[in-house]
Amino acid sequence: MANMIENDVFLAFSTYATIVILKMLLMAPLTGYYRITRGAFANEEDVGKSGDKKLLRTHPDVERVRRCHQNDIENIIPFVLIGLLYSLTGPDLGTALLHFRVFAASRIFHTISYVGALPQPSRGLSWILGMLVTFSMAYRVLSAVLFL
Repeated sequence: MANMIENDVFLAFSTYATIVILKMLLMAPLTGYYRITRGAFANEEDVGKSGDKKLLRTHPDVERVRRCHQNDIENIIPFVLIGLLYSLTGPDLGTALLHFRVFAASRIFHTISYVGALPQPSRGLSWILGMLVTFSMAYRVLSAVLFL
């Protein structure tokens, strides 16, 4: 473990992985905020004492944030797992930083474009960019393992 803490690539990975994980975690409170401000609840007990059944509904803004959060789960978890393996392959620090920074920036921009309903292809391009980073790291991991 001490060797990993002294590894600059692993430290960089830890930093950017933490950033995107925190970004993903913040989507849950954002969903709650949208549910409360839009009066759109998923469960009867969430409506409160008023019991107003009209509030048990979906709202486009809430669903947009939920889909963004789901997309984070589908992309950030693989990045963290593959990025950890990638950082153990001994990549060049500059190349690793480029991977980590591009992924983090793409996920942050993806959230801004998704929640802010920016016109396409902004969201699609940010998603593709993050996916390409993850595939690039996966290729490096597989190359290091298969071509020892």
